[in-house]
Amino acid sequence: MIIIYTILFGLIQGLTEFLPISSTGHLAIFHNIWSLDIASDLGFDVVLHGGTLFALLVYFWDDLVKYMSGFFRSLRCWNFSNDLEQRMSWLVIMGTIPAAVIGYLIENYIEDSLRTLWVIVVALFVGAIVFIISEKHARKVKELSDIKIGWAIVIGLAQAIALIPGVSRSGSTIITGLLFNLKREAAAKFAFLLSIPIVLGAGVKKTAELVEIGAFTQNWLIYVVGFVSSFVSGYLCIKYFLRYLKSNSLNPFAYYRIILSLVLATLIIFGVLS
Repeated sequence: MIIIYTILFGLIQGLTEFLPISSTGHLAIFHNIWSLDIASDLGFDVVLHGGTLFALLVYFWDDLVKYMSGFFRSLRCWNFSNDLEQRMSWLVIMGTIPAAVIGYLIENYIEDSLRTLWVIVVALFVGAIVFIISEKHARKVKELSDIKIGWAIVIGLAQAIALIPGVSRSGSTIITGLLFNLKREAAAKFAFLLSIPIVLGAGVKKTAELVEIGAFTQNWLIYVVGFVSSFVSGYLCIKYFLRYLKSNSLNPFAYYRIILSLVLATLIIFGVLS
């Protein structure tokens, strides 16, 4: 039975990490519902995030190789305006810096003060309203190649806001991209690329901390199954979500967030969740 729950947690992580509905919020909800060892195992949580990070690396591998090549090329011959690969490498770097700095400064506060179900309820609902407004007013005509450094920095700041449970990293960064009139697919692709260094850095840091205190206590089969489950579901989610965004809006995800927030609020008020 524990393997089934492990697969389920991996599926939840893989789907909600990339859909704009908040992976942290959903995992917190299921942790609250199921009193399982794996639900409260920080090592297991790191493994699930490792699976979705691996999904990003595999899906965008060709792009990442090009951008890394562009970065090293920029060190020899700067051509930011005309070399898209150089440009993208530096845009990701510039977008990562504010997210990394702010994340480092407020991570402990968020962990101590904001990881509550009511925070998730509010973040889900407010995020949904922002989705609907952005979809209505954004022109959605800009491509990935149109992104400017200032835009990348602001989108990076939006990624830092997603530390708040219920906000959604993909949601906050995609919506910020729409506010700069990026096409949905371009905004999502940049959001996913921008998440790679942050998730990688946070994962390495957290893994080192947990290894030091001996927090990886589950059978290794549990970790392997969870990793594979989150990787497969995450990879498929990236692929089909980007395809969906070519011709469809974010409004269905906004409506889902509203419904989920209202259901959660009701369950909290009546004491079903606490």
